[in-house]
Amino acid sequence: MNDNSSDTLSNQSPNQNQISDEMVQLRSLLFGMESEQLDELHKRLKTPKIQPEDISCILPEAVMLGTTDGNKLGEAIVPTVENAVRISVEQDLNVLSEALFPILGTAIRKAIASALEETIQSLNQTLNHSLSLQSLKWRVEAVQTGKSFAEIVLLRTLLYRVEQIFLIHKQTGLVLQHVVAPLVITQDPDLVSGMLTAIQDFVKDSFTLKKGDGLQSLQFGELTIWIEEGPLAVVAGIIRGNAPQEFRGVFQDTIAKIHLKFHQELRDYNGNSELFLPSKVYLENCLQAQYKSSTKKKYNYVGMLSGLSAIALSIWGFFYVRQQLRWNAYVHHLNSLPGIVITKAERQNGKYLLTGMRDPITGDINPISQQFQINQDDIKATWEYYLSLEPEIATKRAKERLKPPNTVFLQTTPDGTLQVSGSASNQWILTTRRNWHLIPGVNQLNEQGLVDDNLQKLQFYERQIEQEMFFFAEGKTEFIPGEVDKLKKLASDFQNLIKTAQSLQKRVDIKIIGHASNSGTEAQNIVLSQTRAQKILGYLKSDGFKNIKIQTVALGSRKPLNPQAQTEALNLNRRVSLEVDIFDQKNLN
Repeated sequence: MNDNSSDTLSNQSPNQNQISDEMVQLRSLLFGMESEQLDELHKRLKTPKIQPEDISCILPEAVMLGTTDGNKLGEAIVPTVENAVRISVEQDLNVLSEALFPILGTAIRKAIASALEETIQSLNQTLNHSLSLQSLKWRVEAVQTGKSFAEIVLLRTLLYRVEQIFLIHKQTGLVLQHVVAPLVITQDPDLVSGMLTAIQDFVKDSFTLKKGDGLQSLQFGELTIWIEEGPLAVVAGIIRGNAPQEFRGVFQDTIAKIHLKFHQELRDYNGNSELFLPSKVYLENCLQAQYKSSTKKKYNYVGMLSGLSAIALSIWGFFYVRQQLRWNAYVHHLNSLPGIVITKAERQNGKYLLTGMRDPITGDINPISQQFQINQDDIKATWEYYLSLEPEIATKRAKERLKPPNTVFLQTTPDGTLQVSGSASNQWILTTRRNWHLIPGVNQLNEQGLVDDNLQKLQFYERQIEQEMFFFAEGKTEFIPGEVDKLKKLASDFQNLIKTAQSLQKRVDIKIIGHASNSGTEAQNIVLSQTRAQKILGYLKSDGFKNIKIQTVALGSRKPLNPQAQTEALNLNRRVSLEVDIFDQKNLN
């Protein structure tokens, strides 16, 4: 409309204005809501800002649609979710922990219960394999075969175990994935795959097979290879033992799931095996094992432990009783020794306590405990010293005080008599006679069996001299050959005799007796025998024996060695012999 029209309207009559207002009102009634919507659309077109209300309406549906299109939406919102969780934890730790507690608490309890159950089961199995008679047989077998005990247990308790699983591309024969059970020695997967492919080709080429048929298993000693074929891939498993045929269903499910999940990757396979890493989850499900179930006989471990405790107690009791018997024998032996009196003997806290009296002369008694296999460090002894009058102790005390030579034997009788026997020097004998009464437990001395060493020596030298004879030529005073050498020995015997006699306060008289044969007259024989005796006397005096009373006697032929002797024996009568007389100087005075 223009200005002219406005003016025209203003100049209209009231009736016309009323009609105009009614038209406006009618238009509002007919088109009022549409007009408002048009105005709203007009506003939004002029301001193209996205409104939150609009997003809130379509966001849930958009998220639901986004999850069906791969993982793009999840990857996109991961940083946002992580940041939101981090901010929530920083602001209030309790919010997230309280929200997760019902889930984590249940999961933790289940994990602990599962771990405890596995521990108990492992303990039962360990006890089974350690305490049973069968386990002992297996240990012997392990020693005999050179295998470890674990290997023997595995071989004897294993029903079957899947040790390796191969996922093989059917067209190329290449290994896509390979999983192995724990503690299993593996071979090169490609070699195994090549072997299986070659064997399958051989079977197909050599035998008439129906479509879809193929090699399903191979046997190698204790190992069996199960093969499950799919359209594009093959699952092969190496099994130790004899797996039930029902277990083959696990292989069949696995190959089916792999074809379902990786159908496109298998069809377009170009040598990149990393695309099949997620398939390990399915393959590892095949690594199963089953062991022989334990016999229905339930081991009563309480009884077994009680039995072991009884055995241990018996062993301990044996050693305790044995040690107690040793201790009793030791105490009895000590109490039987002279000079020792045991008043109390007991055992406390593994130690041995001794109380008693002991004569100091008994000496060191510690080595005695070793005879009874008792450690001396375990013995604590408390002794009171006293003077014992027992004969054995008196003898020991006499030996300590008198110090007898090895040739003297001492013994004390129950009545206190010290008996001395053997031989000793005159000085020791005199000392013993002076000191024996100072020995406790000795009342008198008996030396009847004791011989003076010097007296024996004196008697010995006396016999030596009296047995000596010097022979002369017939009718002469010259020695026959060899007799001169005897003079030196005679002089030595004389010297020892005189020295020994002086120590005994005795005097020695010597007689040199000359003899002759009956070949001449008796007067001649007397003179000749005297001359021969004087010759021996002269030799002795020349050796320094001047202050000794030496007498010469001439017997001629009156005292022959053998009156009935032949001529050859008569030569023995032409000799000089000696006699020794020993006198006690006390008697002479």
